[in-house]
Amino acid sequence: MQKSIVNDLSAFGRHAPHGLAQAILEITRACPATWGGARRAFFLRALAVKLLNGRPLDVESLGVRMRLYPANNTCEKRLLFTPHYFDPAERALLAQVASDDMHFVDIGASAGGYALFMAGLAGARAKILAVEPNPVIFERLIYNIGQNPFATVKALECAVADREGEITLFLDARNQGRTSVRISDAAGGTLKVHARTLKDILASEGYARMDALKIDVAGAEDVILEPFFRQASPDLWPRLILCARSNTAWSVDLERMLPAYGYREVLRSRENIGWQRA
Repeated sequence: MQKSIVNDLSAFGRHAPHGLAQAILEITRACPATWGGARRAFFLRALAVKLLNGRPLDVESLGVRMRLYPANNTCEKRLLFTPHYFDPAERALLAQVASDDMHFVDIGASAGGYALFMAGLAGARAKILAVEPNPVIFERLIYNIGQNPFATVKALECAVADREGEITLFLDARNQGRTSVRISDAAGGTLKVHARTLKDILASEGYARMDALKIDVAGAEDVILEPFFRQASPDLWPRLILCARSNTAWSVDLERMLPAYGYREVLRSRENIGWQRA
């Protein structure tokens, strides 16, 4: 198991890149989106992670300021060294629904990449909710939100499931950003957290609609979406859903369920599926 990393909440800039880490950062961010470019970026990225030995770096990524810990969160590693590889098709799709008053919900927000990216595109009347259950990662999310001038983003520390109450999360020993109620990694341990339903969260946060929903909960997306669509008013159904491709773990086939609710597939990448409501 990777060593535990304590979050550093000191002023932004204390961990500005310098020396070899800065050089590697500049190279990886300049690598083209080709097979050879990616191989070079990934090799140098792994070298820099070892060099940092658990330390974070303070950078701008996807147009926002973030303190990123690449050693034990795959999402943060991607945002730090190769943000141009970070789901470009997905971000382009979400950008199509960005507006001054958009309502966006990010379930499994990690350190805030998607939520802050959308806040940068949306206007001052937007409502952006970032939901993250892992306390260590949630602390990083809160910190990153605070480094940017977005009053539109709110973070919520809880799991999302098919019922309210205490729930067990399985942790990934190598990737703290990956937690699930379904996929067990015995080496990563477990965590008891409070869970709420998506319908309840939207009601308590005053959401009358969702323009877009991004959901990545390591194989339990169906546990959240199936009861939501069965119980929630169609007025709350999102215009756009960006969902992690975890279909091998699903008990409910979302690829059959969502078209029955009027959605059509508009994106399929290595990591995600996008559905748009007609």
